[in-house]
Amino acid sequence: MLMPKPDETVIARRQELADALRDIVPGEGVIDGAEELRAFDCDGLMAYKQLPLIVVLPETTEQVSAVLKYCHKNNVKIVPRGAGTGLSGGAMPLADGITLGLSKFKKILDIDFDNRCVVTQPGVTNLAISQAVEADNFYYAPDPSSQIACSIGGNVAENSGGVHCLKYGLTTNNILGVEMVLMNGDIIRFGGKHLDAGGLDLMGVITGSEGLLGVITEVTVRILRKPETVQALLIGFPTMVDAGNCVADIIAAGIIPGGMELMDKATVHATEDFVHAGYPLDVDGLMIIELDGPSAEVDYLVGRVREIAERNNASTVKTAANEEERVRFWSGRKNAFPAIGRISPDYICVDGTIPRKKLAEVLERMAGISEKHGLRVANVFHAGDGNLHPLILFDANKEGELERAELVCSDILMLCVEVGGVLSGEHGIGVEKRDLMGAMFTEDDLKQQQRVKCAFDPGHLLNPGKVYPELHRCAELGKMHIHHGKLPFPDIPRF
Repeated sequence: MLMPKPDETVIARRQELADALRDIVPGEGVIDGAEELRAFDCDGLMAYKQLPLIVVLPETTEQVSAVLKYCHKNNVKIVPRGAGTGLSGGAMPLADGITLGLSKFKKILDIDFDNRCVVTQPGVTNLAISQAVEADNFYYAPDPSSQIACSIGGNVAENSGGVHCLKYGLTTNNILGVEMVLMNGDIIRFGGKHLDAGGLDLMGVITGSEGLLGVITEVTVRILRKPETVQALLIGFPTMVDAGNCVADIIAAGIIPGGMELMDKATVHATEDFVHAGYPLDVDGLMIIELDGPSAEVDYLVGRVREIAERNNASTVKTAANEEERVRFWSGRKNAFPAIGRISPDYICVDGTIPRKKLAEVLERMAGISEKHGLRVANVFHAGDGNLHPLILFDANKEGELERAELVCSDILMLCVEVGGVLSGEHGIGVEKRDLMGAMFTEDDLKQQQRVKCAFDPGHLLNPGKVYPELHRCAELGKMHIHHGKLPFPDIPRF
C-alpha cells in the first residue's frame, strides 16, 4: 500500500526534532524514516493506527530526563510506550508528538532474596522476572496472558493482572517502588525495598495512570516463594449460567483459589484445536481452578470445590494427575487469544469488570447483545474477580463490521457499568473507552482526576487525548477541593 506523502511542514518539524533528539540520544536511538515509523503506528488495539511524528529510544534515565526537559521547554507532546502489547490504545501515537519507547531498558538490576524483591528496568518482560528467580523457588505473581511479551513498565502503567490476580492481587499489590521522570525532567522515586512507606500513597496514583503522569524508568517488584502444593481442576458445565453460578458459590464459601478462569464453548473448541490441552468438547462452559498452599489445605479445598461444582450441575470434573498436566490445563487458557485468531480474521478484546454475583445475568445479556448486532462473541475471563474478556469476532475487510464490533464493545461495557461494575479491570481506558467515561464518572469526578494530572503535567504534554473524553486546561480547573462542608472531626491542635 502506498503511503501518503507528508507535507513540507511535517517534514521540516520532523527534521527539527530529529536533530535535537540525536544530540541527546546518539546512534540509532532516533527513528524518523516514514517506513520505520510504521512499526510504532499502534499498540495491541490495531483497529486504530497513527504514524508518529518521530520515535526516540533512550537507553538511560538521564536520556529520558533530557528528552522530557526538551519537550517541556519546547511544548512538544510525548507518548510513552512499553512493549506495545496494550489493548486499549494507550500507546497510540500522535501525529504531532514524539513516541518515547522504553524497549532498551531491559536489564534486571538487582535480585534481593533477603528482602524478597527484584529491581528491574521497565522494558523487562513480565515472564522474565519469574524466570530469573525460579531456580531459587520464587516467582512474580501477576501473570497477564501476554506475559511472554508485555513489559513490567507497561504492567505498572495499566495495573495489569492475570490469572493469579484473584488471590495475589494486581500489579499495584505487587510493586514496592518506582523511579519516574516527570514532564519537566525531574527524576523522582516512590517507595523502595521496604514493604510500606509513610505519607500519601503516590505509588497507588502512578499505578494504572496510563502514561499520563510521568515516564517510569525503574520498578521494584515483590517476589513470592512458590507454594508447597499446587493443584488444578478442569470443570465442565452444560451452560455458562451454571458455570457463573458456581464461581459465585465458590467465593461465597470463603474459598480463594490461586486462579479461577472460565471459557465458553467457542473458546474451548478454538483453544483445544490449537493447543491440544485435553479440554472436553461437550461442554458450554469450562472452568480452570487452581488451589495452592499446604498439602492438607489443598486436599481439603479440592473436595469442597468438587462438591460445589456438582451442586451447580457440573458435567465433568478432572483433577490434574501431575505437574505436566496442570501446566497443560493453563497452556490452553494462556493461548486462548491466539487460538481465537485462527477462527476469525479480526477480533476486539473487551475488558470490563462486574460484581461476581452478576456473572450469570451478564453472560445471558451478552448473548443477546451478540445476537442483536449479528457478530459472534467468544468469552474468556478471570471469573474469580469478575474481570470479563469477551472477544468480538469480525472481519475488517467486510464493510461495516468494524463499526458493529465497536457497538458490541460499547454495549457490553455499558452493561458492566449498569450492573455495578467498571469499564476496565486491567487493560486501561486509553482511547478505546475514553468516550464512555461519562457513564461511570460525573463531570466533577473527571475534573477532580484531571486536577491530579495537572499537578504532574500542567501543560498536558504527556499522552494527551487518552482516558478523558474532554480535556480541561489546568487554569480552568482551579485548585483541588478534597472535601465539602465541615470535616467530620474536631480541629486538631497545631504545634
